[in-house]
Amino acid sequence: MTLALDHPWALALLPLPVLLRFLLPAYREQSVALRMPFLTQLAGTGAPPPEAPRAGLLRLALAGVAWVLLVLAAAGPVRIEPPITRDVGGRDVLLALDLSGSMDTQDMAGPDGAMVSRLDAARAVLKEFIGRRKEDRLGLIVFGTSAFVLAPFTRDHGVLLSLLDETTPRMAGPQTMIGDAIGLAAQSFERAQVSGRLLVLLTDGNDTGSRVPPKRAAEIAGRLGVRIHTVSLGDPTTAGEAALDIPALEEIARATGGAQFHATDPAALSEIYRRIDAMEQTPAQSQSWRPRTPLFAWPLGGFAFIAGILLLAPGLRALPRGAA
Repeated sequence: MTLALDHPWALALLPLPVLLRFLLPAYREQSVALRMPFLTQLAGTGAPPPEAPRAGLLRLALAGVAWVLLVLAAAGPVRIEPPITRDVGGRDVLLALDLSGSMDTQDMAGPDGAMVSRLDAARAVLKEFIGRRKEDRLGLIVFGTSAFVLAPFTRDHGVLLSLLDETTPRMAGPQTMIGDAIGLAAQSFERAQVSGRLLVLLTDGNDTGSRVPPKRAAEIAGRLGVRIHTVSLGDPTTAGEAALDIPALEEIARATGGAQFHATDPAALSEIYRRIDAMEQTPAQSQSWRPRTPLFAWPLGGFAFIAGILLLAPGLRALPRGAA
């Protein structure tokens, strides 16, 4: 524990009353008087008139202490506690989830052999991934015919999990706009303040007409320091609009220094996200600070107490000469 002053320059005011005492003329009380030539005859030869009262030594001492306390309060005394250190994460991770119509396809075999939809399998794996990234700020983008931020970057992962549970196929439209999703992610990262930017994009289809081509969007994101890992899900032999374009996903990942992965079942998808988690470990960062407790209330309270005594105690207002 250490005591310090936030405004030590205020201590220069301590000699101010002494300087004013010598620089300013002495106070003289003015009063109306009646001059009479025979005043001495009326007074007679009795005792001399009493002298005007003056400030006593006790009053001066209390006034001096009060001034010191007031200046000390203005100097801002603080108590600095021992340092507190906390390990914090320094990475922003954005999860992009495809919600096109094909994500409703039930071709994912669970551990018990039951078939679940691609979206259900993806949600389960994403929840495990979120649970392992405790120190990161995570965000969630969903995309279909359009892309939008479902959850901005946050450390409140409970809210993120709740929003993830509410996702449904086609809630963003039936198509797959991968390029628009990457462009939206780049805008989100552009406003972020930390380094270590990561986008993990999961899709089961190919781009169906984004306003910005996926590769071009990936190049823009790469210039912002965003690494993109792409994860494809489903049967790679599917033809038509739902066909996977794995070479395009590889180009997206390559443009940002990322990697491309493919999964055909929930177990493989879970292993992919474990690999990404191992590849993109959160850098260890320590944040240290020393709590500061203001103490100005103590000298200020002492000043108020002494000032109250000087104002309310009649005997201290003015003591006759020689009383002290």
